[in-house]
Amino acid sequence: MNGTIDGFSYGLVTPVAAFVMACVGSALGLRCVVRTIHHEPGWRTGWLALGAASLGCGIWTMHFIAMTGFSVQQTSITYDIPLTVLSLVVAIVVVSAGVFIVGSRGATRASLAVGGSITGIGVATMHYLGMFAMQLNGDLRYDTVTVALSLVIALVAATAALWAAVSVQGFLRSLGASLVMGLAVTGMHYTGMAAVSVHLHDTSTQVANGQSGASLLLPMLIGPVIFLILAGAIVMFDPVLILGQGEWNKSAGGRSGSTGGNGPGSPVAPDREDLFASHDGRRPGGR
Repeated sequence: MNGTIDGFSYGLVTPVAAFVMACVGSALGLRCVVRTIHHEPGWRTGWLALGAASLGCGIWTMHFIAMTGFSVQQTSITYDIPLTVLSLVVAIVVVSAGVFIVGSRGATRASLAVGGSITGIGVATMHYLGMFAMQLNGDLRYDTVTVALSLVIALVAATAALWAAVSVQGFLRSLGASLVMGLAVTGMHYTGMAAVSVHLHDTSTQVANGQSGASLLLPMLIGPVIFLILAGAIVMFDPVLILGQGEWNKSAGGRSGSTGGNGPGSPVAPDREDLFASHDGRRPGGR
């Protein structure tokens, strides 16, 4: 007997919230990778790590917000805590590998192919590991074609996001890329969920011990959400935006042994135009 699946138990609340969190994680990840292009080498590892963690947390948060709206009419659903935590670790670690490859080597075909594949596989692994953590009175079964489609979406979305991270300049363009990435990641999730069917066991069988969806997932979401808020604060209050271009150039020039400014041999600091471009594309101050 197949169970009756409802992927939208709370209506549009969970898919919209999941999409928003995917966009937030994508936006922070993209902006952090952009920072690596403009900052000195000593800063790049930190920005890449922050970007990878933001992207991983955003994707994981998206998945489990969406899962709070997933239910099977004939059985309760619980979640295995260690596997759920492991899915978060996988999301961050594997996404980090892809981000570091592209962030350190640039948007070459080889780096995008390798980094995009690793990141896409990581996103898909996180999704299906999170599904495996579900415990219910039945077996999950998957339609092979739909699962394959979800994997293709994950690979394409990851590769496009990494390309955008190192190629798209300006705040509005990065925002657009983040929306596309958020839509693709959320689409991958719901495509994967469309592949699911539940074959119920004997109704007398008890569900294994675990935490119910809301009681487990909502508290666990607090940590990643707080991290994304802190990451957003770090990105918004980057030293370049606080000190201004001139002071940043002097500081960078002093560290490299030059007299400061933009003379020959002094580091070129990122312009605010590159970090947060205005709507008309002009440099601050009318330059």
